[in-house]
Amino acid sequence: MDQVTVGLTQAAVWTGSGIDLWDIEIPTLESGDLLVRIDLASVCGSDLHTVSGRRTGACPSVLGHEAVGHVVNVGDVTSPAEVGDRIVWSVTVPCGRCSRCDRGFTAKCSAVRKVGHESAEGAWVLSGSYAQHIVLPRGTAVARVPETMPDAVAAPAACATATVMAALEAAGALDSRRVLIVGAGMLGITAAAAATERGATVRVLDRDPERQDRAREFGACEDDGAPTDVAIDFSGSSPAVQAALARLDVGGRLVLAGSVAPGPPITVDPETVVRHWLTVTGVHNYEPRHLDQAVAFLHDTGAKYPWEALVEAPVPLTDLASVLRPTPSGILRSSVTP
Repeated sequence: MDQVTVGLTQAAVWTGSGIDLWDIEIPTLESGDLLVRIDLASVCGSDLHTVSGRRTGACPSVLGHEAVGHVVNVGDVTSPAEVGDRIVWSVTVPCGRCSRCDRGFTAKCSAVRKVGHESAEGAWVLSGSYAQHIVLPRGTAVARVPETMPDAVAAPAACATATVMAALEAAGALDSRRVLIVGAGMLGITAAAAATERGATVRVLDRDPERQDRAREFGACEDDGAPTDVAIDFSGSSPAVQAALARLDVGGRLVLAGSVAPGPPITVDPETVVRHWLTVTGVHNYEPRHLDQAVAFLHDTGAKYPWEALVEAPVPLTDLASVLRPTPSGILRSSVTP
C-alpha cells in the first residue's frame, strides 16, 4: 500500500449548527504518530448527543470515534503499527505519565485527549473518524483487525464492544450467574452475547420491544422479573438504574456504564447494601486490553451472531448530516464511508 505523506484530505466538521466539509492539509507526522485512511466509521450515540445539545464538546470539531481503517503512513519505527495494517484504535490518548496512568486508569488520564472530541482549530485537527484520514498521536492504543472481518463488524469494536469488555470485567466472573442488562442498544446487545459466551443466563430490558426482541438473537432469555446476581446498565436512565438496583440478590453487583450525562439521582439504602453485600461500580471508557479483547471476541463469534446486521449500510461523507439525528427504533448503528 502506498504511503500518503502530503496533500489534502476531506473531513466533515461539526460547526455547532451543522456539518461543513473542509479540505484539510495532511500534517507532517511526529514520532510515533500514525496516518490512517478511514474505511468505515459507525455513528455512536455520544455523537448524536453532541449534535442534539445533550452533550458539550469542542466546536468546530471532526466527530467520530468508532472506525476501522488502514495505516497509510507512520511517524517512525516507534509507531505501533506498519503501513498496510488494518486497525481499530482507542477513543482515549493518555499521557502515560500522570498518577492515574500509573494506577492503570489511562482512560481517565488527567491530560487525556480523545478521538473525535478535539477542536478542529487546535493542534490536532484530524482527530475524528468522520473524515478521509485521521492522525493517531503517539500513545493511542491500536489493535490489528483481520482482513476477513467486515468493516461493519470491526468499527464498533473501537467504542461499543471495548466498553462492553470493560463493563464485563467490572462485573466479575459470570459463569452460571444471572445477568440483567438494561438497555438493548449496541452496547446492551453486545453485552448479551458476551455474557452468554461467559456462561451467564442473560436477560435484557429495554422500553423498545423491537430491541428487546432482537436481544434474543444474541443470547438473551425472556425476563422473568426474578432477582439477579449482576445488573449492567447501559441506558443511563435513573429510574432504570433504580429498578436494576432493586433486582440485586444477596452478593449482587450493579455496573453502571450508561450514565454519561447529568440526570436525577437515585436512592441507595446503606442498610440494604450492608446486609445484602451489594456492590455498585462505574465504568467510563476502557483500557487498551479491552480493545484487544473486543477484536478477539468479534472474531471468535463472527459465525455465531449476526454482528454485521446491527450496522446500517454506510452513507457517503457528504451525507453525514442525514445520520447524525435520532434513528428509527430498529437501527442500532448508522455508518459513514469516505
